[in-house]
Amino acid sequence: MAELNLAIRLSALRMPFRRALETAAQLGVHSIEINARAEIHPSQISDTGLRQLKKMLEDLNLRVASLRFQTRRGYDSPADLDRRVEATKETMKLAYRLGAPVVVNSIGQVPEEQADPRWTTLQQVMDDLGRHGARVGAFLCAETGSESGEQLAALLESNHESFVGVAFNPGQLIINRFSASEALDALGDRIQIVHALDGVLDLAAGRGIAVPLGLGSADFPELLGKLEDHQYRGKFVVGRNESNPEEVADAVRYLREL
Repeated sequence: MAELNLAIRLSALRMPFRRALETAAQLGVHSIEINARAEIHPSQISDTGLRQLKKMLEDLNLRVASLRFQTRRGYDSPADLDRRVEATKETMKLAYRLGAPVVVNSIGQVPEEQADPRWTTLQQVMDDLGRHGARVGAFLCAETGSESGEQLAALLESNHESFVGVAFNPGQLIINRFSASEALDALGDRIQIVHALDGVLDLAAGRGIAVPLGLGSADFPELLGKLEDHQYRGKFVVGRNESNPEEVADAVRYLREL
């Protein structure tokens, strides 16, 4: 397999924005994921600010792999849904202006039954956002973990005229007691970005927990082989909510040594 195309989730470094960019560059990666709710925001960044950010990235030889736009509710919730969808669309426009191909979000709980009204709501929103992505040039990617890969695939494949991709997160699948390997089999051709996170089931606590990369149950050699079978050539993003600079550096090293 060719050398992995690594990216760092800036918020995982827990540093001021400029320092986080410099640290990412020092770790030898060439791509980053930016939190579009905390580090920049579509409604708050001016044209001048956007030019300054792009110059900063160019000086550090960095590109934006993705924008993370984690909404407080999923698109299955009717509360403030129109506002949430419009905010997502604005983030997709910003992603395109930054050269990022995707916006990542957890879309909400996909119901097991298609007769569930939430299924119809999610299907309609995914169709709307998929069409918007084709217009603006940056696509929404649904992050795995809230349901099995098969359930997510069934929803996304129900829209034949629009495209929503997948952000494959094996750690989140494991935490929620789903098979990462089976999810990859179901979603492989839709995967646009991989969040290289790990997890393990804590039997004593009766729940799954996130752990540093390589210390959990995710079989990354197997998953990388499956991704290669699907001719995946996208980014592998490291860094989680509980990370620190040392853990991020260890994750970069771990993937480079596979």
